[in-house]
Amino acid sequence: MYQIDFNRPTFIYFVGIGGISMSGLAEILLDAGFQVAGSDRKASAITETLEKKGVKVFYGQRAENIPANIDCAVFTSAIHEDNPEFIAIREKNIPFLSRAQLLGQIMQNYEMPIAVSGTHGKTTTTSMISDILLQAGCDPTLSIGGILKSIGGNIRVGKSGLFVTEACEYTNSFLRFFPRIGIILNIEADHLDFFKDLADIRRSFRKFAELLPPDGVLIINGEIPLYQEITEGLSCRVIVYGTGSEHGYQAENIHHDELAHPFFTLTAPDGSVREFTIKVPGEHNISNALAAIVLADYLGIDSIHVKNALADFTGTDRRFEYKGMVGGVTIIDDYAHHPTEITATLQAAKNYPHNTIWCVFQPHTYSRTKAFLTEFAQALSLAGQVVLTDIYAAREINTYGISSQDLAAAISSLGCQCCYFPTFDEVENYLLENCTNGDLLITMGAGDVNKIGEKLLGN
Repeated sequence: MYQIDFNRPTFIYFVGIGGISMSGLAEILLDAGFQVAGSDRKASAITETLEKKGVKVFYGQRAENIPANIDCAVFTSAIHEDNPEFIAIREKNIPFLSRAQLLGQIMQNYEMPIAVSGTHGKTTTTSMISDILLQAGCDPTLSIGGILKSIGGNIRVGKSGLFVTEACEYTNSFLRFFPRIGIILNIEADHLDFFKDLADIRRSFRKFAELLPPDGVLIINGEIPLYQEITEGLSCRVIVYGTGSEHGYQAENIHHDELAHPFFTLTAPDGSVREFTIKVPGEHNISNALAAIVLADYLGIDSIHVKNALADFTGTDRRFEYKGMVGGVTIIDDYAHHPTEITATLQAAKNYPHNTIWCVFQPHTYSRTKAFLTEFAQALSLAGQVVLTDIYAAREINTYGISSQDLAAAISSLGCQCCYFPTFDEVENYLLENCTNGDLLITMGAGDVNKIGEKLLGN
């Protein structure tokens, strides 16, 4: 395997450089003196930022894009063996790494690499941690799976030994990492196009926990069913948090203000009690905040920095993000694309000012829609009105015999008002005709459904 040597910068080519994670890794290498180039399907704000920093970006992936003098290429899991650039790199015997392998090697360049894992909440928790470290003046390097307002992007290169990144379980990517501190937020069934079942997923998280060295620490949510199966026999220290009295760190006395912002008290293992408030709605975000607080305590960060950072934290792009108001209708955008995430978002919305909650949902991938059809219907039925778009295919083709009409029928069978439209224009027209003053409209999904709200707002 090709080894990155930060003492000897080389020329690295990224296939799919416009991705949120790939672009961040490219910036880290660029800052370290590496020569960087890459390709993507089309221009975006991310690729334009890279170009301003001197990165050569090719649009459209073609064999002739590959420079003759590159030392290594980097791919994401979305790049398949029939990709023309992949074929050209193989034919030229150019060394290559997966995105996860490169990230793992970058982690080894830092004294304190921190990896945030879990089926849900990785981006929000990583962002909370980032703001705490920045508030405390720790000068961390950050790699986030979303746009964090406080740094104006998804990447920050610091000068300390702290490195914070998300650790995704899909295709077992996080098993190529080298964390000293690991966080597991939750473990649920997802990505069943890769994993066999929940037991298979739990085995991967166990292997992730086993990556931690004896002088490392695992911070884990004690509300994960049978979490002891993940922690038993580990050589590292284990710290448990949750909302129950059996956990070392406990959140209690939870309540919300008029905009659904949670307040809670935290009891630590030493019996001390602190009060916190966060500006992002939902009890799931209390759990995310707990993980961030536990980490901050472990790192010895003054609690006043933690309290202030969480009180100022308003979330990242596409996580219950306020987009604006039109005709008295409040528009929120959210990345939720798993039944558990949808449930958490819609429950949070119930504490937000509204008459009727409208959820415009774009299912993400055929495999996930097929696997969780019943669970999706139950979660979405928490809204007052549901509007479905076509399934966002992402990396898949429809060999599953599933459609949004199937999901619409399942939602309607639960007594929830639901309709489906094949085009965004039809969705927008329906919303304009039916949403009324005081309603709350949430565009939801991991695809491009956010364009609907932006169009309604005239953006």
